[in-house]
Amino acid sequence: MAITRITTSAVTDDSVTLAKMAPGTDGNLITYDASGNPAAVATGSAGQVLTSAGAGAPPTFAAAGGITEADTWRLTTSFGGDANPINSNWERADDATAGYLGSGMTQSSGVFTFPSTGIWRVAFNYALYSNNSSGDDRAPNGTIEISSDSGSNYDNVSRVFAFVTTISGNYTHNTGACFAMIDVTNASTFRARFTVDTLNSNTSTYGDSTFNNTSAEFIRLGDT
Repeated sequence: MAITRITTSAVTDDSVTLAKMAPGTDGNLITYDASGNPAAVATGSAGQVLTSAGAGAPPTFAAAGGITEADTWRLTTSFGGDANPINSNWERADDATAGYLGSGMTQSSGVFTFPSTGIWRVAFNYALYSNNSSGDDRAPNGTIEISSDSGSNYDNVSRVFAFVTTISGNYTHNTGACFAMIDVTNASTFRARFTVDTLNSNTSTYGDSTFNNTSAEFIRLGDT
C-alpha cells in the first residue's frame, strides 16, 4: 500500500528527488504566490526573459529589454539649394561593415516610416559646401520634421544652423547635427522627414554613396 502522508520531520534534507515531484508543464518555473504557496510561472515565448512583477505578484516572462531597432540612411547624391523635404537619393548605409538592428525603417520619397511604437532617437547629420561662386551663406539649416497624422501635417522638432563662405580658388565645407526624442505612439501614422534651407543655390548639400555625409539615424530606445 502506498504511503499518502508523511510528517515533515520524516523527510530529511535533500531527500526529495526530481522523480518524486508531481509532473508539470514544459517550460514552467516554480515560484511562490502572495500567500506563500507554491505556484507555477507560465511558460514564456522564445527570446523572452523572466521579469519581476514586484512584491506580492509572481514573476512573468516578457520581451527582453534593450535596443531592438537601429538604422542609418544616407544621401547618395549632392544637390544645390533648398529641399523640403529631401525627397530622393536616400539609401540604407550598405558599407561592408554596415548593419542595422530589427526590421529597420522604410522610406518613400524622403518620408520615413517607423516599424514599431516606442521612444525613438532621431538624428540628422547635415553636410554642406559652397561652390566658390558667390558670397557667404550665413544661415543654411537642416531640420527634422515629424508627422503624427500620416504626413498631413509636420512639426519641426529640431534644427541645425551652419555657415559656409567663399574663398577664392577653394571649396569650403561645414557640417552640423540635430537630434530629437520622439514618442511614436502609433507606427502606422508617424512619419519623419528632413529638410534643408539655404540662402542661395550655390550652397550644396553633400551626398555620397560610399560613406555617410548627410545622413539620418534612427534608434528605438525603449517602450513608449
